[in-house]
Amino acid sequence: MSRQLRAALLLLLVAACGRGGSYGSSPDTMDDACAILRERPNYTRAFRATERRWGVPVHVQMATIYQESKFVSDARTPFRYTLGVIPMGRQSSAFGYSQALDGTWDEYVQAERKHSARRDNINDATDFMGWYMAESRDRLGIPLHDARRQYLAYHEGRSGYARGSYRNKAWLVRVAGTVEARAATYQQQLRSCRRWR
Repeated sequence: MSRQLRAALLLLLVAACGRGGSYGSSPDTMDDACAILRERPNYTRAFRATERRWGVPVHVQMATIYQESKFVSDARTPFRYTLGVIPMGRQSSAFGYSQALDGTWDEYVQAERKHSARRDNINDATDFMGWYMAESRDRLGIPLHDARRQYLAYHEGRSGYARGSYRNKAWLVRVAGTVEARAATYQQQLRSCRRWR
């Protein structure tokens, strides 16, 4: 392997590691809703604001964000590689807490006139999620507390959900069941969480 190719690969590896420090990191304990809110009090304000504005329950928001990004503010999809080593771009444009795609995020920004909104900001990400799920309720009749079906519509897009595209994806149906179970766990935990009340 030439010296230049080795240097280029090393540079690529260093760049892929991203920023150090806590920017973008997950909370220490993600299986306990109360622990998440104790560690990140700004999440509490964001979740509550979205629940007030859009009606999406906090536990549904939290379970969806966990599934999409594990609460990592700058989460991205993995790179695709050709020949196992040559990066060919990311799998999709999904980014941030909510893993919103570029096109869907742009639709939200235009509809809500939030031109300074950022996907790596918890307030904007939860507001986006509330907007999207409220639209899924209005267009598809999915109740806001139905974490499983809301997640399927969130993942597949409303058109895909309406076509039933998820039915041919056993793995996705399993993931939606996991989101539903996590939402139920978070809901139970929030009921006994002193900081939450």
